[in-house]
Amino acid sequence: MDITITLPNGAQKQYPRNTTLFEIARSIGEGLARAAIAGRVNGVLCGLASPVAQDAEVAIITYRDKEGVLIFRHTAAHVLAMAVKHLYPGVTLEDGPATDTGFFYDIEMPGKQAEACTPSNKKQAEACTLTSKNGLKPALRTVGPDAFPAIEEEMSRIVKADLPITRRVLPREEAIAFFRQRGERFKVETIEALPEGEAISIYEMGDFADLCRGPHLPSTGAVKAFQIQSVAGAYRKGDASREQLVRFHAIAFPDKKMLKEYLQLLEEARKRDHRRIGQDLDLFSFQDEGPGFPFFHHKGTIIYNALLAFMREELAARQYTEIRTPVILNEELWHRSGHWDNYRENMYFTRLDERGYAVKPMNCPGGLLVYKNSLHSYRELPMRVAEFGLVHRHELSGVLHGLFRVRCFTQDDAHVFCKPDQLRSEVEEIIKLVLHVYRTAGFDDVHIELSTRPLKSIGSDEMWELATSVLKEALAELGIKYQLNPGDGAFYGPKIDFHIKDCLGRSWQCGTIQADFSMPERFDLTYVGEDGERHRPVMVHRAIFGSIERFLGILLEHYAGNLPLWLAPVQVRVLSLSGEQHAYAVEVGERLRGAGLRAETDVRDEKIGHKIREAELQKVPVMLVVGKKEAAAAQVSVRRHGLGDQGAVALEECVAALRQEALERRKPPVPPLPV
Repeated sequence: MDITITLPNGAQKQYPRNTTLFEIARSIGEGLARAAIAGRVNGVLCGLASPVAQDAEVAIITYRDKEGVLIFRHTAAHVLAMAVKHLYPGVTLEDGPATDTGFFYDIEMPGKQAEACTPSNKKQAEACTLTSKNGLKPALRTVGPDAFPAIEEEMSRIVKADLPITRRVLPREEAIAFFRQRGERFKVETIEALPEGEAISIYEMGDFADLCRGPHLPSTGAVKAFQIQSVAGAYRKGDASREQLVRFHAIAFPDKKMLKEYLQLLEEARKRDHRRIGQDLDLFSFQDEGPGFPFFHHKGTIIYNALLAFMREELAARQYTEIRTPVILNEELWHRSGHWDNYRENMYFTRLDERGYAVKPMNCPGGLLVYKNSLHSYRELPMRVAEFGLVHRHELSGVLHGLFRVRCFTQDDAHVFCKPDQLRSEVEEIIKLVLHVYRTAGFDDVHIELSTRPLKSIGSDEMWELATSVLKEALAELGIKYQLNPGDGAFYGPKIDFHIKDCLGRSWQCGTIQADFSMPERFDLTYVGEDGERHRPVMVHRAIFGSIERFLGILLEHYAGNLPLWLAPVQVRVLSLSGEQHAYAVEVGERLRGAGLRAETDVRDEKIGHKIREAELQKVPVMLVVGKKEAAAAQVSVRRHGLGDQGAVALEECVAALRQEALERRKPPVPPLPV
């Protein structure tokens, strides 16, 4: 009996029952079959060898799809683990997930791996290996960057063999016995922790087997290009009390050209590293006395405040009010909000007056208390309440990364309290605001995801369905395309996430809009309706920058430190040619500062070339050179960072033009320049 397969474009085709996903792909086109990585059957990812037994909606997944990239990388992680097992007898595997930037695999290495063996080329690497019984698998004595060539060579051998990757489902006890026999005690512990009755799937390729949900590529041969990036120590499950493992970080691509392009991108990203730029421009630092807690210096604080001023200006135009709530609040509040049950592992705690308190990881409970402090009428709604609140979240030291991953940061939060019939229009207006802010900051490429209810959540099914449908309707009304991200919502509500793409094509998740019916219920929030009765408002959580610290770091890398005039800590530097023009240079500086511009004056007895070079290194957007001729004509000679001399112009005209450029928050006159 035939089954009906519905394709993403709505077309329907008839196939014999149990036709595999690969056969369906090949029937559509040989090109699609060659590119196919996996398939989606009624929303569930499956391997290409999976048979389709009944009518279904089917989509073929390729490397162009996000899921395809993750599946590809996860297969590459298995190839790496297989190579390491061949080269290091006695290793124990933990797990190897795909990530947004590549993949890693955590492995417990046997015995001491610190013997002196540091090969710098293939010949020396061979001298540092032992040959296994079959004569094919060299066994390395050490682990580290010097071992990467040998591991990559073994990976190449596995890829060249084009080993079929097959899936088996085993009963619980049989799976435990299978991995116990192979000496994989971590896999045994993982299976034993799974709920009774859950299917145990293993993926095998050659002599390698791993506990995995999958899906995977059909064979190892598709992993054409890869590179091990680094190794580092990692505690099992991120728990410092458990076993110390070695984490192999790597990347993989379908062809060598993509790998080469990625490595070039990586090199450019290294040049733009915001940590180095922050140090070179004296913007911020991290100190041993506060690991993960950024210290903003004077110039960094100027940029920070410029972002705040921009956001406050936009909020004032949209009738937002602003509040501030305490950083520490008592433990009972966090039980009531649901954070205690759903977010406790990310929080810091303390005791005051013999009572438990928590340092806030989010601003919303404080905002709820402010709303609840007064009785509200329907005439006040919607209430748009902003808070630039400092929050603290516990992060393991191994994941801290400059301003991108810190333990304290300021969220540009706002909470909108509205009637249910106002929810959609409020969400639409927030979406417009988010896109406006990103475009002003220089990010025109924005990807949007809609995330639905996670496993760990609060609230009724009806609340979640209503909130999710409203977010979908708002996106549809604005004609915005989005990707569905099942199960990744906040624990209290579904959310729309905004991902901006920088000049290197990297994607950064920043803004979020979350519709929440649960918190108003938990905190018993009400308003008096037209009927004189009490009603429950809806709460919208939203952030645009997300974290001001992280957004600042993204800006520094996007512009390579060459910030637009409105954001630059020093917008203009006045440079005198000689001592005779010092007085005029000081006058020009005062005129600029009087117009609201951040200006410095350099009247040192140094050569003008030296002064210009210093200003260029500090990435000052505009330099005004004044000599005898400029002083006599009340002019300035304008130089733009990275562009050179722009010619002489009247002082008043120059001041007015620069002031207007800063007020309008224009983008730089050229794309970001290399560092």
